[in-house]
Amino acid sequence: MSAGVRCMLMRGGTSKGAYFLAADLPAGPAERDDLLLRAMGTPDPRQIDGIGGAHPLTSKVAVVSRAAGPDADVDYLFLQLGVAEPTVSDRQNCGNLLAGVGPFAVERGLVAAGAERTSVRIRMVNSGSIATATFPTPGGAVDYDGDTAISGVPGTAAPVVLDFAETEGSSCGALLPTGRLRDLIDGVEVTCVDNGMPVVVAAAADLGATGYESPDELAALGDRVQELRLRAGELMGLGDVTAASVPKTTLVAPPRAGGTVCTRTFIPVRVHTSIGVLGAVSVATAVLLDGAVGHDLADLPPPGAPLSIEHPTGRLDVEVELDGTAVRRAGVVRTARRLFDGTVFPRSRP
Repeated sequence: MSAGVRCMLMRGGTSKGAYFLAADLPAGPAERDDLLLRAMGTPDPRQIDGIGGAHPLTSKVAVVSRAAGPDADVDYLFLQLGVAEPTVSDRQNCGNLLAGVGPFAVERGLVAAGAERTSVRIRMVNSGSIATATFPTPGGAVDYDGDTAISGVPGTAAPVVLDFAETEGSSCGALLPTGRLRDLIDGVEVTCVDNGMPVVVAAAADLGATGYESPDELAALGDRVQELRLRAGELMGLGDVTAASVPKTTLVAPPRAGGTVCTRTFIPVRVHTSIGVLGAVSVATAVLLDGAVGHDLADLPPPGAPLSIEHPTGRLDVEVELDGTAVRRAGVVRTARRLFDGTVFPRSRP
């Protein structure tokens, strides 16, 4: 790999990651992961010798290829790379990087662009579920400019509409992995939910917080949250999640900025500066369920209207349609932007 590897750096939603064609990477997972760690600059808390941004939200990789089956156009494997630790996890999806997969597929010639808009069916390899991304392609080229603003990202860009027709049970095999609306873990009532992302939902007040603190102010809860999610991971059928990035933990409180519910999310022990797309979908699903943690705290909109999930830097609007405890669909609007397209040169092995 002394000649480097073709790579596109993109902002997807409120995350940033390196996008690769699967064909440009080693076929073996171990060799691939080793190369990606060296390209990202892991392990190093600054990632100074790579293209990582020294934060979990900017140490992400999307591996994209033509779909193996007829039900999708492309396959998308998400990999979460550690920053200070040399870890690579494929145990979760990433709905933010998902926003860039469709445009990337068009840029790389995997999917032909439409005259005005293009829809790309994306199989999320991590879970096997399908999402459809629709975005503007006037004149047959991806247009990243637009007037859509999303919280946590400066300026505006073109909208990328993500539609999840079948998000239930992405990792756990059920919307309510424990089979219950509520579980009691170490004296704290939680709802374990998986509608695209395994999430442990708890009332902020039950952990001695208001739910309105800044991410820095909540850092002291990291050990307590880790204890909670380790127990929850076992109950959710995920086994030992000590080294895993899921489940996430989201603390909920009544809204205070006109939204549906206020959230603070740990990823998995560092506090998110906003909230992940699929994490927001799971939280929105939980608060819609009568009896789940957060339902009594939420200011629910009329049926069919989006749920506005408040987070430290704004809101994320989510559409969720339920039939009892069955998910009919979910949708969200994100933006994405190509930052650079070229060659990344991984550092040499020691």
